Amino acid sequence: MYFDQLKTSIRAILVLTILTGVGYPLVTTGLVQVLFPFQANGSLIVRDGRIVGSHLIGQLFNDPKYFWSRPSATSPFAYNASSSSGSNLGPMNPALFKVISNRIAVLRKVDPGNAEPVPVDLVTASGSGLDPHITPAAARYQMRRVARARGIPESTVEKLINENTDGRSLGILGEPGVNVLRLNLALDQIKK
Repeated sequence: MYFDQLKTSIRAILVLTILTGVGYPLVTTGLVQVLFPFQANGSLIVRDGRIVGSHLIGQLFNDPKYFWSRPSATSPFAYNASSSSGSNLGPMNPALFKVISNRIAVLRKVDPGNAEPVPVDLVTASGSGLDPHITPAAARYQMRRVARARGIPESTVEKLINENTDGRSLGILGEPGVNVLRLNLALDQIKK
């Protein structure tokens, strides 16, 4: 009797391992590849035959002719997709105040004529450290600098901001956001 129960248990483990460890992953992977291939493969953005980034992961931009992303607190380097994390600095932490002050100083230095208040998402990292979006206010804050650096009208830049602003999910969830990589790629397509 004990031997029969052992055989039944081993057979159950093998069958369930094949079903849930092999069959189910293969079926779901196949379905996702057929139904949502762009998303299933990382939402990659390809230009001129090479991958330049993902719609889902922010990138570092620090040239004045580009829109800058929300800062990243990932380690050991910024926008490290394999190490999603925030800074974990609380609002009363002096280190956070210093980091924010330094970021504001950099923004003021590259755009000295801009006296507008700096949007919070340009000086604080998101919880994941990988946010690919900034708020429309953060994009408009940078609009004059980008237009001036590229020698193009602000109206052209504003049009691109509007074209690259994602609305709320299902029309009600979240806030509108501007995908920085898509916006910067659109800027590079402009012929002077």
